[in-house]
Amino acid sequence: MKIISQILIAFVALEHLYIMYFEMFAWETIGKKTFKTLGDELFKPTKALAANQGLYNGFLAAGLIWTFFISDPQWSKNIAIFFLVCVITAGIYGAITASKKIFIVQALPAILALIFIVLAVN
Repeated sequence: MKIISQILIAFVALEHLYIMYFEMFAWETIGKKTFKTLGDELFKPTKALAANQGLYNGFLAAGLIWTFFISDPQWSKNIAIFFLVCVITAGIYGAITASKKIFIVQALPAILALIFIVLAVN
């Protein structure tokens, strides 16, 4: 269980690093491909807003990556739970306000990771 939870945590962290990258540095290219419901004319004026969102995604990834460097297993688990709950909350909010797909892409992997980390015995 612990190995599966760590793999899922790493997956969620990598996913948020990718989101950070395209929101901060490739908003007008990858962003257009990802958010097809937005008109092309909206990407340039929203570039700074997307970069701000990207920065927050980077913080989520950093928190999850940090858990791999915490030597105390209980603290590592607590920090992982905190950041996974943050990702889940953001994913649910995104699904309600922007696109149902956000739940599947962001919240669901974090929910799976959370389930496995709670079930894992230290």
